[in-house]
Amino acid sequence: EDTTPADTSADTEASELKVGVFYYTFADTYISSVRTALDAQLDSLGVTYNNFDGNNNQTTQNEQIQTAVTDGYNLLVVNMVTSGSPDVANEIISLANGTPVIFFNRAIEADGEEGTVLNANANICFIGTDAPEAGHLQGKMVGEYLLANWDTVDLNGDGKISYAMFKGDEANVEAIYRTQFGVEDADAVLTAAGKPALEYFDASNASKYQVDLGGAWSAQAALDYMNTNLSQYNEANGNMIELIICNNDNMAEGAISALEAAGYNTGAEGATTIPVFGVDATDAAKELIAAGKMTGTVKQDAEGMAVAIADVVKATGEGTAMADAVAATAGTNAEMYSIADGIANKLFVAYAAYTK
Repeated sequence: EDTTPADTSADTEASELKVGVFYYTFADTYISSVRTALDAQLDSLGVTYNNFDGNNNQTTQNEQIQTAVTDGYNLLVVNMVTSGSPDVANEIISLANGTPVIFFNRAIEADGEEGTVLNANANICFIGTDAPEAGHLQGKMVGEYLLANWDTVDLNGDGKISYAMFKGDEANVEAIYRTQFGVEDADAVLTAAGKPALEYFDASNASKYQVDLGGAWSAQAALDYMNTNLSQYNEANGNMIELIICNNDNMAEGAISALEAAGYNTGAEGATTIPVFGVDATDAAKELIAAGKMTGTVKQDAEGMAVAIADVVKATGEGTAMADAVAATAGTNAEMYSIADGIANKLFVAYAAYTK
């Protein structure tokens, strides 16, 4: 439904906005969902906007931002390529040259250094998610599922669960926390119930995960890894991988493709299903869960993210200070939005567990 206000003064201000929206890559499934939702929101506001594909290259994105500022864009919405880098964030702020910037989704500050960029700049804000929350939700979901289905999951009957972990990007703070808490919190649930902690399937891998070396969190990376894994770790050898935890739904899809090719997770009656967990609750993941091929995911709310960004765009266009715009958005839905880390211009969008 069109929520554009009838107040013509607001329409005038919206029409004066020229918004540049800079995505780290159009190829990311979750980011693609945000883009679709944000396009709809900005259309309903009646603002002029353009989307730019950084193609996972920070230099490309910086050049796009510089050109946009020169071309008269007066509000920038930035999904930074290099996550968690205050240096890159400050460079973008410098390129913006006083133009307000709404950063979103990919952290602009280093872990443990929250506020270093945000507190120093009044005309920027950050709209994102609490990085550890997805890992905590996923770990709890994994642990509880295993307790309820232990004997079915323990294919070789050795009393332990052997798992694989697919990490998206080595340096990404979301990936780091999901990798950590997806296992730690599951272990906490298991050991509290007297069960042994999870065992990584490959004892020779000290990292206890396989990372997408391209940093793209891709289905292809997980598919390739899983095909290789299954050639050595399988039921015939008595060491089958019994659980798969993925940092996002794309990698979960890839892992499931490999399992299907090996005769698992077909959704057919009586077929063996290896539990696979992801993060994002993409449409594809929801379909896999409904079909019995995937067990659970954590919803990262693309629509909620887009609505928050559009709210702040509208308020900024009306001359509202960034921190006040963020506070107003936080006040619209306390379950969905919260001011983060005590920083007035930082907003978190809540995650939620998603299963069949």
